[in-house]
Amino acid sequence: MASFNNTFPHLNGFVLLGFSEWPTLEMVLFVAVSTFYIMTLLGNSAIIFLSRLEPRLHTPMYFFLANLSFLDLCYTTSTVPQMLVNIQSRLRNISYTGCIAQLFIFLGLGSTECVLLSIMAFDRYVAICQPLHYTVIMHSRLCRQMAAVAWVTGFSNSLVQTVLTFSLPRCGQYRVENFFCEVPAMLQLSCADTWINEVEMYAAVVIIKVIPVGLILFSYINIVRAVVRIQSSEGRKKAFNTCGSHLLVVLMFYGSAISGYAYMAPKSNSAKLKGKLLALFYGLVTPMLNPLIYTLRNRDVKGALKKLLGREEKGWRMA
Repeated sequence: MASFNNTFPHLNGFVLLGFSEWPTLEMVLFVAVSTFYIMTLLGNSAIIFLSRLEPRLHTPMYFFLANLSFLDLCYTTSTVPQMLVNIQSRLRNISYTGCIAQLFIFLGLGSTECVLLSIMAFDRYVAICQPLHYTVIMHSRLCRQMAAVAWVTGFSNSLVQTVLTFSLPRCGQYRVENFFCEVPAMLQLSCADTWINEVEMYAAVVIIKVIPVGLILFSYINIVRAVVRIQSSEGRKKAFNTCGSHLLVVLMFYGSAISGYAYMAPKSNSAKLKGKLLALFYGLVTPMLNPLIYTLRNRDVKGALKKLLGREEKGWRMA
């Protein structure tokens, strides 16, 4: 890997420090991140294609899952390619416009995922607690509207935070303590009082993260009550498997994302490293694991995948 050189004309942009203080770790990370990124692209693309090609997956659950997979593809692509280039480059720079775009897109997608996960929990709540009315309640128009609300809410939050963040004076500060542009790292560059931005950011955390978590908990409390009343053991198992996949994704995403705010202004090198690794986890590892979790724990997805592979194998034999 190339040695780090921060002699960048910072008047035109920023330097993303990333893991430059740990060059040995960077070499390991380059291989690991490249592998995870390829797996993320393949896994989430497979979910999208399966949900489009397999008629059995033309249901609200898989409509939202396809949205989640598309979101995760964009989410990782907004930061990972830049990170891989910077690890190998002597100039770990990003332009001012590029930094604004990256922060806006990454934060918008992350906020959208928070809302989308709560919508997916509501879908499971209706499917298990109101099974006879499921198709009436979760009709295609409502699903599209709910997905649109998630995307609009997420990017509206991102727009507000991006404008407030880049309105702050930086007084020549240009070294970003992360491998991508994000709000906490950019606030550290400001030479003005950032309390308004921090209050707004924590208010956004409550709206975008805490309230959806509350809705998810409400949904799952009612789901557990309904599942316990199911007489068939096979029915209970199917319900727990379907909901278990979503709940595991929720725990990974929200857990790592909310924990990241504990390292908003790290003082020690170890705290900086922990904060960056947490950002790497919710920015790359979670999107990579999502399709694996849904595929391994879901009979419909596994069946659709086997069916598709069987068709391709049969087509190759006939050719």
